[in-house]
Amino acid sequence: MFATAPKLPPAPMMPLSLPAPKLRAADIAYDAIESMIVTLQLKPGSPIVEADLVDLTGMGRTPLREALMRMSSNGLIEQLPRRGLIVSDIEAAEHMTLIETRRVIERLIASSAARRATPQHRIDMVECANHMIIAAKCADLNAYMAADQALDHVVHEACRNPSAVAAVVPLVIKCRRFWYAFQHEGDIEEGARCHLMLAKAIAKGNEEQAVKAAESLMDYLESFARKVING
Repeated sequence: MFATAPKLPPAPMMPLSLPAPKLRAADIAYDAIESMIVTLQLKPGSPIVEADLVDLTGMGRTPLREALMRMSSNGLIEQLPRRGLIVSDIEAAEHMTLIETRRVIERLIASSAARRATPQHRIDMVECANHMIIAAKCADLNAYMAADQALDHVVHEACRNPSAVAAVVPLVIKCRRFWYAFQHEGDIEEGARCHLMLAKAIAKGNEEQAVKAAESLMDYLESFARKVING
């Protein structure tokens, strides 16, 4: 049984001017539900009630249904007989293989983004990573997660490889939820530092450094997962 990690202490307010990528209504709905699942507002095993999501997100039923279909296909939620849709469980034992798979894809995404990112992409990704650093120092987990998600959007857009992005997104979400559930075992500042190294390497256009930085980030996530699993 997985216990929700203790609440972090209140953090000082800080200005956040994260870049706002152009997203469809279904993408916005997806991100909103993802945040609720990742932060354990929607706990593993809890039912997905469409009417509740309409109230919580302010989104219409059509984009919500599209978002839920995407989540069902990537394993974030499950369809069970007579129970309908529920949030999938956190599978600690399988988490290491998830990171192993993610490592391969993240190397490709980092390399592709370093090669294909526009000048604006390069500016935006470093800005997002810097926001992660600030949020980590303030122990502001919500701001950290928002900046992390924004960084993902920029890097994924910059890599211009929809197949790689489609493959990695479910893994990223599950890693983020795993981290959130066991945050008391993690080092938020080290996580932010790894993301900043990755963003800077991609921004420089250095494919070799970008791949190494992606490896370092995966090493951090693997070390954290081993600490949780081994108790």
